[in-house]
Amino acid sequence: MNSQSLSIPFVGLKWLQRLLYLLPLLLVSVCSAAAPRPSVVVILADDQGWGDLSLNGNSNLSTPNVDSIARDGAQFERFYVCPVCSPTRAEFLTGRYHPRGGVYGVTRGGERLNLDEKTIADTFKSAGYHTAAFGKWHNGMQYPYHPNGRGFEEYFGFCSGHWGHYFSPMLEHNGQITHGEGFIIDDLTNHAMQFIEQHQREPFFVYLPYNTPHSPMQVPDRWWDKFKDDPLELRHRDPEKEDVGHTRAALAMCENIDWNVGRLLEHLEKLKLADDTIVVYFCDNGPNGWRWNGGMRGRKGTTDEGGVRSPLMIRWPGKIGSGKVVPQIAGAIDLLPTLADLCGVDVVSTKPLDGRSLKPLLVDQNATWEDRMIFSTWNRKVSVRTQQYRLDSTGKLYDMLTDPGQDQDVSKEHPELTRELRAEVERFKSEVMADFDKEERPFLVGHSDFRYTQLPARDADSQGGIERSNRHANCTYFRNWTSLEDSITWNVDVAAGGTYEVEVYYTCPQQDVGSTIELSLKGQRVSGKVSAANDPPEKGAAEDRVVRVEGYVKDFKPLQLGRIRLEEGTGFLTLRALEIPGDQVMEMRLVMLTRVDD
Repeated sequence: MNSQSLSIPFVGLKWLQRLLYLLPLLLVSVCSAAAPRPSVVVILADDQGWGDLSLNGNSNLSTPNVDSIARDGAQFERFYVCPVCSPTRAEFLTGRYHPRGGVYGVTRGGERLNLDEKTIADTFKSAGYHTAAFGKWHNGMQYPYHPNGRGFEEYFGFCSGHWGHYFSPMLEHNGQITHGEGFIIDDLTNHAMQFIEQHQREPFFVYLPYNTPHSPMQVPDRWWDKFKDDPLELRHRDPEKEDVGHTRAALAMCENIDWNVGRLLEHLEKLKLADDTIVVYFCDNGPNGWRWNGGMRGRKGTTDEGGVRSPLMIRWPGKIGSGKVVPQIAGAIDLLPTLADLCGVDVVSTKPLDGRSLKPLLVDQNATWEDRMIFSTWNRKVSVRTQQYRLDSTGKLYDMLTDPGQDQDVSKEHPELTRELRAEVERFKSEVMADFDKEERPFLVGHSDFRYTQLPARDADSQGGIERSNRHANCTYFRNWTSLEDSITWNVDVAAGGTYEVEVYYTCPQQDVGSTIELSLKGQRVSGKVSAANDPPEKGAAEDRVVRVEGYVKDFKPLQLGRIRLEEGTGFLTLRALEIPGDQVMEMRLVMLTRVDD
């Protein structure tokens, strides 16, 4: 072989040099693209207060599994949510204060998150994640307010604000009515673990919004037996306000949650997913009773510290240092940008977020962090928190470092700061809360992307002598339907015209069988006869650990009414009786519309 056979033409040499220069960059790019993104599990407890964890000093109970998330990851000392359920959920979903998304209530439509808001599930789904939610949704029932319309591929649970029975209750799966198996928190956890196992080789985003310790206070014997006679070492700061029986039940429910969190964490370990899964735990508001809460003022429903402070723990082994304590204030509005940042996915919302990414506080030992304010609002009352102070809804100022119980107003000692914070509250009211609670949205019926529309008694109005079963509307039914002049109406907007199968979930004793009922909308109607008895007793009282304020439920069954043709547009969908041979027509829980092919 001569020397000429080893020579490389100039052009070829130039391309070889370029290739050698680009090769490391290409390898980095390939490795980066191949690096798996972490999965995410977000657990949200309902009505559990900051003080309902042994991690935070409550010796009345033991929550080792929830506590372990902080031990193996990070704990935020001062994390803030909303005073009640649906607003917190909206802020978690959007990274924006809940009034911006039209959420102003917890029932009758006020809990719905505006359809022009993008959710955290939209963000993760667009990044290729499998998304699922299991539990209490509470941000809208009719599609596309429904979880399946907000980025969640899979949904199992209930969309209402509270549920009337926790043992094998009526639930829904992707819009279809179904029934749970066993105690609801155990059941929701089982479904979450099944989903994780099915998608263990792909990134997943699982939202697990539990519905306890929200009332009714039901919990299996295994946990209740420990607490039913417990004297309780720690009591509320005003012990005369405390209902000890209610506290015992709440703590038992919290220990059941902890057991289920333990099962889920063990499942991640078993599947070898623990190191590649971010686990988040927080609560939606302050405690739902006067019980020990670290001496803070306020409880669920208030904008004081005790009503809006929540635990927040985030675990990601190898990425977030174990036992890390974050002193900076943060809120539910921060979770979307934080989780997106940690996972390296783009937020799909085109609207400005109120939250900020907490990633620097979690992974950077020397992070710089700008001071901020976090606002809390409910029933048009607004409180604002800085790192050191809280201005309450009456305009009083408290130094939270020296006075965590909000006992001493220091507004006179800090007049300039007080004026500044009061001005910020007024700005918040004018910019964020302007007309947000002026409800003008009808309930949506039918959609080209979804077959099912559930119209519960909760979302309806009754005319005549018909009564709602309880003043807390979320899980109610209508009764005392005795006259042809009576009716039940829903203010609806039919999004997709078409033919719909109609089912009415009802009860009726044998002696009253035979009524003819009609469902109508803008001249279209379908009618049918109540031909079979369904007379179950109310249930729930036998399982309650303390007397509830909400109503009880029954085992309602579907009556096949037939098919109705609905045209696009708004109107009042009306259910009325054409014939009543007995003393009553029926008791009515909900109407289910299922779109069928013409």
